[in-house]
This record gives sequence, C-alpha cells and structure tokens, in this order.
Amino acid sequence: MTLRLVEFVVAGNEASDLLPVRSRALLRAHGARRGFWTVLDEGPVERCLALLLERDDGEWVAHHVAADAGRENGRTEDGEALAHHDGWVYVFGSHFGSKAGPLRPRRAFVARFREADAAAGVLPVHVVRNRFRLHRAVNDALAAAPFTPLPPGDRVRERFIVETVARGAAQAKRWVSRLAADDLPINVEAAAFTPAGTVLLGLRFPVTAEGEPILVELAGVAEMFAAVPGWPRAVGAYALTGVTPPGALTGFRAVTPTADGGYAAVVGSIDALGKGSVLLDDHPHGGEVTSRHVAFRWEAGPDARVAGKLVADLAPFHHVEGLAELDGSGYYVTDEDHRVALWVA
Repeated sequence: MTLRLVEFVVAGNEASDLLPVRSRALLRAHGARRGFWTVLDEGPVERCLALLLERDDGEWVAHHVAADAGRENGRTEDGEALAHHDGWVYVFGSHFGSKAGPLRPRRAFVARFREADAAAGVLPVHVVRNRFRLHRAVNDALAAAPFTPLPPGDRVRERFIVETVARGAAQAKRWVSRLAADDLPINVEAAAFTPAGTVLLGLRFPVTAEGEPILVELAGVAEMFAAVPGWPRAVGAYALTGVTPPGALTGFRAVTPTADGGYAAVVGSIDALGKGSVLLDDHPHGGEVTSRHVAFRWEAGPDARVAGKLVADLAPFHHVEGLAELDGSGYYVTDEDHRVALWVA
C-alpha cells in the first residue's frame, strides 16, 4: 500500500484519532471540501480540538479550534477517542494515567459538542468528569466476561491502583469507593457508537490473557449530559480474535464504523517504547508490535469473541492513532512528536 504524507503543525502537539466532518456548514466556513476532527493528546480538551481540512483548491490546512468548556475549563487532560452519535461529536478521555501511574481523575471524562457550532465562533463544549464511574463500569464488564483479561504485574497494580486509592483517600475523595483492589487500569483509545446507541470502547489496555484486544460496550453515555446526569452501564466485554500476531499483545488504537455496517480498527502496541512505561516493564512483548488495520462485524458469539480480519499490515508504523474512509480514500493519522502526520492511501 502506497501512502502520501501530509504534515501539519497544530499547537506543537501530536494527534489522537480521526473523525470525518459531517457538517456542510463547517466545511463551507473554511472553504473546504472535506475534513477531519482530531484531538491533541496533551492539555485540557477545550484547548486540544483541531480540524484537518482539504480546501476546495486541494491544499491541506490545519485549524486549531477555539473552544470553551465553561466551569470545566482546565480540568481535563488526555483526550483520546472521537465518535459521532445523534448529531453530537463525543470526546473520550483515556481514563488512564501517566506511563508510570497513578490513574489521573482529570483523564476520566467524556465531552461532546455540535460540530456546526465551530463554524460560528468559539465552540461550546460540554464536559462531564465521571470521577471513575466509567472505570467502574468497564471493570464490572471485564469481571463478568467469559474470557480472562491479562493480569497486571505487581508493579502495574501498585502504581495504578494501590497508589491511586492511597492518594484519593489522603485527600478524602469520594471517588475512592469506585476503585477496588483487584481492578485493572483501563486505557481508552478508541470509541464508536452502535446503531442501538451503545458505545464500543476500544481498550489499549487491558488485553486478554491470549493478548487479544478488548472492546467494552456501555449504555447510557448520552445520559451523562442530562440536567440530572445518569451514568454509563456495562453491557458486555468482548475479545477481537484473529488479528494479533502469535506471542504478541495488541490493544486498540482506533475504531470507526464503515459504510457496509461493519467496523474498521487499528490495533497495535499496549504502550509506547522508550518512555518509561510500567506496563512494558511487566509485559515487554507488548511494545514491539507494529500497527495493523483490521475489520470486523459486530457479531459476538456466546463466548464474547468477535472475529476480526487483517486488512493491511501498517509496518513499520508503531503509532497509528486514527483511521477513516472518506470519498473513496483511506486516511490514517500517526502520533508524532510535535507534529500531526496524516497519511492518505
């Protein structure tokens, strides 16, 4: 597969995920014929939204979107996944921590906005910080799954769970009750809504004991934004089979619906090499994996396994963060230091 590179500099930061722009008004406002949302993965969400746009003359440009999260300004970080649902664009935080732990409450958020609003000035963004409620729902789904998640090593459990609980207890945080000693730290990297309105969260970690990537299905995400908020509920956890190289560990990096009613995804390493990852200290065979473009239908068997197939091996890339299919072309975005790299197939 031959890829063409388009490079951008957007606030000196790298990109996570890639979501096609659906609003014609927003495209017209920028004189663009197509475009994508991406989220920059450092800083609060209202400072980290960007558009990658192909103008009517064929030139690609980046636009750093001015946004306002009201009283939640400055209180989030590490947006990772984007998804369309019912006229909204949703942004999911990683719900993880730094590479050496602990979990960070600022990363436990979901935000949403109307993309057409970005055509008319500062974009209003509604942020809901869930204080580990989503962590609890995902862990409940994993505990009930008919497969076994990969057990975290002792260092991972100490740094991510034990230390998080200790810090929260020292500060008398009520969210401490939503973490349990045997919980798994979760790293949300991908999201896509189903036709039923549930959301599939693609986890970079944990993976199954066999090294396969995990999807967790949640209901009630939209209810988080009600005047009296409801909270996500676990529907189930599922393993994607047939896409992990033998002896490797692969987690989700991106997932998106496709025109044929299925889903495309990127799977790859469970964490980045050379950055002090405690996960890779405990599971070193989870870092060398290159990215893979895969596909699946949402058809889970009674064993909660979903059959996937390889579409393209994206070697030598280790860090593909998003993919999209638009107007007959394929697009990938990679996590690069101090730049945004869009690859067009």
